[in-house]
Amino acid sequence: MFVGIPPRQRPRFLWATPLIFAALWLAYVIAALRAPAGRIATTLDWGVLTGGLDSLDAWRAAFADGSVLRLFSGLFLHADWIHLLGNLVFLLIFGLPAERSMGGWRFLLLFLLGGATSNLAAVLAIGTPDRVVIGASGAVSAVIGAYLALFPGARLGVVLPLGLYLQFVRVPAFLLIGLWALLQVLFAYSGPALGAVAWPAHIGGFVFGVAFALLARAAIARRLRHSRGF
Repeated sequence: MFVGIPPRQRPRFLWATPLIFAALWLAYVIAALRAPAGRIATTLDWGVLTGGLDSLDAWRAAFADGSVLRLFSGLFLHADWIHLLGNLVFLLIFGLPAERSMGGWRFLLLFLLGGATSNLAAVLAIGTPDRVVIGASGAVSAVIGAYLALFPGARLGVVLPLGLYLQFVRVPAFLLIGLWALLQVLFAYSGPALGAVAWPAHIGGFVFGVAFALLARAAIARRLRHSRGF
């Protein structure tokens, strides 16, 4: 597993990451308390459906009937608690230091727009129509991409099992994240044998996150200088 080692900075109040964390948990609990038929209906009503948004007419129809909002609502639905837990762990590891640098509102925008972009990537890449894409994995991938762009020289703590012992080592973040990104690309082209995972969403979110952080880098630098009194 990864253990984040954020750079030392003056403590700041963080609200966006905890808010997203709580919203994801609350949405899952509400859906889980429903009967099986209700959970399926919720997924179909709010999840992202593939096979659309590939033409101007499709976009017009999506805006007209409000179904374009599925690109956002699908982020808050998860198949099971393991699916949710994995996203929450990575959200905390990479989200807290990213929010500390870019600020709450910018981080919230990163999560929502990155998640919507990742879902759109899945819709366009998955040829089979009417498959449902749910989960915050694409948005979390955007957070990981932004973290890499913001902290290219950071190191991540990795716990390695060595026989009966656990060894904690520090590894450059770009190596671990680069390996993770490479695996997403390989899995995206390896066929359905690896399970019903929307790998294109991970790739789209990651690319968006890197681009978002690079474009906002000047504004983030000004914010940090201002917060430090420079």
